[in-house]
Amino acid sequence: MDKYTCVIIEDEPLALEKTSDFVKKVPFLHLSATFDNALTGLSYLNNNKTDLLFLDINMDELSGIELLESSKISNQVIITTAYPEYALKGYELKITDYLLKPFTFNRFLQAVNKAQENIAHRNLDSPPDFIFVKTEYRLEKILLNEIVYIEGMRDYRRIHTEKKRVMTLQNFSEFEKLLPPGIVCRVHKSFMVAVNKIVSIERNRIKIADQLIPISETYKEGFFQIIHSRP
Repeated sequence: MDKYTCVIIEDEPLALEKTSDFVKKVPFLHLSATFDNALTGLSYLNNNKTDLLFLDINMDELSGIELLESSKISNQVIITTAYPEYALKGYELKITDYLLKPFTFNRFLQAVNKAQENIAHRNLDSPPDFIFVKTEYRLEKILLNEIVYIEGMRDYRRIHTEKKRVMTLQNFSEFEKLLPPGIVCRVHKSFMVAVNKIVSIERNRIKIADQLIPISETYKEGFFQIIHSRP
């Protein structure tokens, strides 16, 4: 049976102990780390692969809701809280389940099973061939195989595709999480390029369409690893 790594962020010692004990009773869960505040927990999540997050809401410095709003958490999230009024907001942020304290092990197991199903379905799904980006007051569909490059322009990003140009406020960090690196990768603080649209590479510059795009030292090694790993 596959084991899924999980993290608990909870500032109440007794609640943290209870959730930890419940996790240890589930054969397919592995508790990687626990944190009593959201800031240190967020730092861990940003640097370590995690499948499932158990997250309290009412914490000092940074609440659980603020953590979800201010970061791009890609793993399954189960809220654990004594406050039912945050349930709607939690589901708007696409959480997996919402456990009201004090919750039983049976209710905990229901939430965990839902997370396990979501993870299994996600792993079976084929990679998406499109994304949606927010532009003005609408969501614009962008086909991945039509992207040529993405250009940073102060607060905006301009997506150059084979058929159109789309301006968006979404930043490069968001695109790096949305886009498979083998298809579109970062090469400069102001540019991402579609690997299969590259015409040539010379003197740390990429020729793509009618543009010459620089390769910065920060992204050079990762970019050439992708290039050399392609068949």
